[in-house]
Amino acid sequence: MKPIALGYDPNASTLMDAVKAELDELGYEYVDYGSDDPIYANVAIEVAEAVAAGKHERGILMCGTGIGVSIAANKVLGAYAALVENAYSAERAAKSNNANIITMGAQVMGDKLARTLTRTWMESAYTPGGRSEPKVQRIYEYEKEHTPA
Repeated sequence: MKPIALGYDPNASTLMDAVKAELDELGYEYVDYGSDDPIYANVAIEVAEAVAAGKHERGILMCGTGIGVSIAANKVLGAYAALVENAYSAERAAKSNNANIITMGAQVMGDKLARTLTRTWMESAYTPGGRSEPKVQRIYEYEKEHTPA
């Protein structure tokens, strides 16, 4: 697997350290796009563009709540970011929604939960042809229909 792209604003650097420790323990490499820029959208877009371009298969983004980086990342064509706050949503982000980016909030969770969500998502994979396939395909179709030529 290609290295995981990591991006975060200054508020989330400590929690991202926990995610890095989990990725290290799992044996994944990562590229740190972390930023001192308080405008979280800048690092979210940078990571989302790198994932959408195929430089990374997956990315993990953090800000205070995870909401802002999710919104920003989802503006990039080919980036599919899901805010995760529990193990079930982390699993389903991969298995049901084929999310290539997860987002988390440093002000709404602790190290242990962030590590659990990272592990759960990294150990989950989308299976084409399953029950969710028509739903995911509709997202791709809409994106294709509304992408300027």
